[in-house]
Amino acid sequence: MTEDEQRTVLKKFTQAVNMSAVQLDKWLDTPESKEVGYKASGHGESVGHQSGRHIIKLLNKKQSGFDDADFQHARKVVGYVHRHLAQRPAGDISETHWRYSLMNWGHDPAGKKKAA
Repeated sequence: MTEDEQRTVLKKFTQAVNMSAVQLDKWLDTPESKEVGYKASGHGESVGHQSGRHIIKLLNKKQSGFDDADFQHARKVVGYVHRHLAQRPAGDISETHWRYSLMNWGHDPAGKKKAA
């Protein structure tokens, strides 16, 4: 991945993830977080929940220290958030599985941009 591609991925990642590491960590401890998402056979944790734990590591890491796997995960997060936002259900989303799933990926569609 070129430096330009890395910058683009990081820009899109920081736009897609609107929860802070602290907010995401607290969210991942909730029952609502743990009950949504695809769980691979034999795994008790959903793919989104696993992703959320990885996102916390990325948010706590200096972007200059990202390795190829970090950039790949950041790209995956951006893709998921964009696809999922396109499927927004009608009506109040505050207590929906759709919102909860997005939050596992670091994006709260009902929230504001993360605090510094």
